[in-house]
Amino acid sequence: MSDKPVNARLISPITRRILAVNLLALIILVSGMLYMGEYKRTLIETEFARLRSQAELFAAAMGEGAVSADNRLGQRLAADITRKMVRRMVETTGTRARLFANDGTLIADSRYLRGAVGLIEVLELPPLEETSPPMATLVEFYDYLSKLIPHQESYPSYVENAVQHASDYTTVVSALAGDPKSHVLKLHDSLTLIVAVPVQRYKEVLGAIMLSKQDHEISATLFQVRLNILAISAVALVITVLLSLYLAGTISQPLHRLSVAAERVRHGKSRQHKIPRFKDRDDEIGDLADALFEMTKALWQRMDAIENFAADVAHEIKNPLTSLRSAVETVARVKDSDQQRKLMSIIQDDVVRLDRLLTDISDASRLDAELSRAVMKPVNISPILSTLVDAYRISEDPDAPNVRMEEIDDLTVSGIESRLAQVFRNMIGNAISFSPKDGDIIVSAIKNETTVEISVTDQGPGIPEGKEADIFNRFYTERPESEMFGSHSGLGLSISRQIVETHEGEMFAENRRKEEGAVCGARFVVRLPLEV
Repeated sequence: MSDKPVNARLISPITRRILAVNLLALIILVSGMLYMGEYKRTLIETEFARLRSQAELFAAAMGEGAVSADNRLGQRLAADITRKMVRRMVETTGTRARLFANDGTLIADSRYLRGAVGLIEVLELPPLEETSPPMATLVEFYDYLSKLIPHQESYPSYVENAVQHASDYTTVVSALAGDPKSHVLKLHDSLTLIVAVPVQRYKEVLGAIMLSKQDHEISATLFQVRLNILAISAVALVITVLLSLYLAGTISQPLHRLSVAAERVRHGKSRQHKIPRFKDRDDEIGDLADALFEMTKALWQRMDAIENFAADVAHEIKNPLTSLRSAVETVARVKDSDQQRKLMSIIQDDVVRLDRLLTDISDASRLDAELSRAVMKPVNISPILSTLVDAYRISEDPDAPNVRMEEIDDLTVSGIESRLAQVFRNMIGNAISFSPKDGDIIVSAIKNETTVEISVTDQGPGIPEGKEADIFNRFYTERPESEMFGSHSGLGLSISRQIVETHEGEMFAENRRKEEGAVCGARFVVRLPLEV
């Protein structure tokens, strides 16, 4: 880990990522809605249907009321009548109507009026619109988005000659042939919708009427729809940003607090800095905070244990060293050979005691590291117990207690075989130390639903009242009077319990009592989980 302190950021990386993901999803959705290609095609088809209906009505009206008969030329459209009818019919429709004779010449155009000075072009100006600054900005933004939106349709350009003829428009050519047609042409940045239908009388095609209309209404409809989408999207954007910031805050801020607290604990010299706990959070961050709190607590406990162990080691080593120093200083002044031999015996005993003590201390100090690296494997404890019992049974000491084992089945646990054997050896050795001559030591193992219970019972004096838990403390010794002082370091049971707890088991001791309540021995029990 870097030694650089954790600094507060204006916007945390987690917040940026959450905002980016949520906004990207919203942008993609809004972009797809703004495209509306199918909706635009539907509007065009609807407009075409309306123009076609108008054109058919106009054609029917002209076929009935604007036809003149000529004996030499036959039926033909009356130019003066058709010009007036074309102008009058399109006044309320917003379309432009052009009438072509069957020879292709243009007869009437609703955009032009005939006056005394000639043709007058009539252009309808759009109404004045007062656009507010916010709306103007929105329109500019809409125009910018419109240019970004891809257009799949590619339309031919609309070209209008000064002198128009039916051949200029394919729709009119088809209509003169009796086939109504519609077409979309592009004029600058807008579209022009064109519909042409034949003008007939008694099935005879006398001409063709062409209605054209720019897509202002369609564009206005699309603009209004897109404007509504943008307005809704703006609200969704604000909500998305606020929710993203809230979501990010519920994640990044607690994580930042945890990281800052962890840095303070790491660099702090005291225990005043603690990991915060979020008791009101029932989620992964709350679990993480609890785990970090418990981990820190376990680390402090481990440090306390190390400090206490170091103090206990110094105290236990100081006693034999003090005795050894006193004996060494005294032996130099004593002239009596018998006294010298006694002092040399004391020195030798202290050296042996120191060697045993340092050996057990070294084993205890390596135990944590070894257990943390070891790999748990299935272990059958029945052969281990049988081997240990047989080893004590063939002892050459005729006064040794009788060690026997009750018959047990194969029992498998997950653990470290050598360390489990060490635990069982300490239990049996401890029982032998306190058992009287010719006493019985019984080793048994029973299987429960989820655990295996191994017990060693003896017929010794039992455990002093209230010391059932203290005997597992480091350097605690409560030995028989017949045993030489210093022959045990007081670490055996402590190491055994540590090994058992590493195997997720428990170890305890209790007194055995007769029916009348008198103590008749001790019983040491180890419970280990069964191998699944």
